Amino acid sequence: MKRIMKTGASKVRTIEKSQPASRRAPRPGRTVPGSLRGTAYELIKHEIMTCALAPGEYVNESALCSRLKLGRTPVNQALHRLMLEGLVDIMPRKGVIVKPVSLDEVMHIIEVRLLTETYCVRLVAERATEADIAELEDILTRAGQWTRVHNVEQMMLSDQAFHNVLARIAGNSVLSGILRRLHDRSLRFWFISLKTVGRHNHVQDQHESILAAIRKHDAPRAESAMRSHIESFRDNVARYV
Repeated sequence: MKRIMKTGASKVRTIEKSQPASRRAPRPGRTVPGSLRGTAYELIKHEIMTCALAPGEYVNESALCSRLKLGRTPVNQALHRLMLEGLVDIMPRKGVIVKPVSLDEVMHIIEVRLLTETYCVRLVAERATEADIAELEDILTRAGQWTRVHNVEQMMLSDQAFHNVLARIAGNSVLSGILRRLHDRSLRFWFISLKTVGRHNHVQDQHESILAAIRKHDAPRAESAMRSHIESFRDNVARYV
């Protein structure tokens, strides 16, 4: 089934609706113990990232509460947090809509990532310990396994983990917070645009190149590899959005 995806005032595209499995009840791995609000936030954000809640789709709060088995208050609080993060729009007397995908938006995000994430990886190359490198290696090993079986959702989560760990290793909490928000806003573009097996293999190779530079503590090479990775993402997104 296809959904209409708005990309600007005059552009309309269609995207494939995620399989019904994406709409199942909450999985244990996605919950936040002791926080219904946090649980609601993580579950709803995950559905937006994987396009189970498609760009431009109106959200029925009652149906969402029923499906996620959560009360209206934590779901409402989660939706307001997602609005602040630019993932949904809450319109008085009209309801909640998943923010449509805009080519201008993703290009602006990528421009900022080219500045911040290339600087981040320079810091990582300078500061990464053997334990940090081992953690990145483990993520890419698992990502390679998901790539071979073409599990798009798990590949996306592996990509998220790789970039989030890089942000943490950089050792700058302000920079890390900025990068996490930027990458979260990039994820659904990742999910929409990186559909082919060959393309995912290419992303895996790019991550390996970044890690190879980090292993050698080669900051200029790491920066160059990250820049190539983000520019490749930009070029691929432009073909789909």
